[in-house]
Amino acid sequence: MGVAQQRSSAWRTVQAAAVEFTHQLVIVLIGAFIYFRVRGLTEGKFATASEHGLQVAAFEHRLGLELETRMQSVILGHGWLITLVNWMYMFGHWPVIIVTLVWLYAARRPRFLLLRNAMFISGAIGLVIFATYAVAPPRLLDLGIVDTVTQRSVSYRVLQPPALVNQYAALPSLHLGWNLLVGIVLFGATRNVVVRVFAVLSPIAMALAVVMTGNHYLVDGILGCLIALFGLAASTVVTPRLVAFDRRLRERLQQRRVVEDQPADTPRDQAPGAVLIGDSPGDDQAVVPRQRAHQPGGEQPLVHDHSVEPDAGREPAQQQQLEPVAGRPEQPGRERAGATAEQPPGLGGQGQ
Repeated sequence: MGVAQQRSSAWRTVQAAAVEFTHQLVIVLIGAFIYFRVRGLTEGKFATASEHGLQVAAFEHRLGLELETRMQSVILGHGWLITLVNWMYMFGHWPVIIVTLVWLYAARRPRFLLLRNAMFISGAIGLVIFATYAVAPPRLLDLGIVDTVTQRSVSYRVLQPPALVNQYAALPSLHLGWNLLVGIVLFGATRNVVVRVFAVLSPIAMALAVVMTGNHYLVDGILGCLIALFGLAASTVVTPRLVAFDRRLRERLQQRRVVEDQPADTPRDQAPGAVLIGDSPGDDQAVVPRQRAHQPGGEQPLVHDHSVEPDAGREPAQQQQLEPVAGRPEQPGRERAGATAEQPPGLGGQGQ
């Protein structure tokens, strides 16, 4: 393969990788758009969402899980802790998810599909709950919970303004559930100790952040984790089929690239593996291995194991030279190929 063909093959490989990456990116962006759009369109009324929020708080009180006020009181007296928790809530979610998805796509494709599908499945379940049971977060109710993100940070509410998102989508907390998915998939995708420690600590830190910032009840996080784990279990069933499909698609693309990498000057009617013979480029003929030419008049005689066919373009003198050997009369004094030549007169038949 020449240098030009190698460059062409490399360029086609880059193009195929870019197309595949764009395909996956479009799928993820469409999924994210549908998730946020539907969640925003299904926002309920404040009165209904507040009533449901109080029901969740009462349910936690009966179970002894009403810990939001106590947990937030740990950070309220320390400005640096409030900032740390706010940063974890703001930058420990989507940035971590995006970086993880990109790395898994580049290095661990099956794990990428596993995480992506788990997020799609759990997100679809979450949308159903958001639409049917709107819940206001603790920061919007009179429960003694402070909205630390709004008080200490302006950027987060600018990036996600309340007018464009569903403020009453506290239950379940996929903010925590998806971080749990990232931690599980990331832990199984690497042996790096630092990355594994991060995979374990990230969901724990997010569990504290969603409650301490006043954005979720404790029950929200528990339900979000359960839905995320269900999505992961369902993804383990769906993803192997997608991985097999992805492998077959790659094999077909590879076969197509191999065919396209054949020399451009190869005749289209030449069979693969054919050998060209002849005295000059104009006389080359394609001879397919283990295949002899036949004509309606019968089998052509062979010259040096190759069939000789009449060529209408040859001169009569040249055509006469190519007459079949089998049709010419045998000359005296010559034997067929493989026989002993006749001895000169006077030497044969006389003993010494």
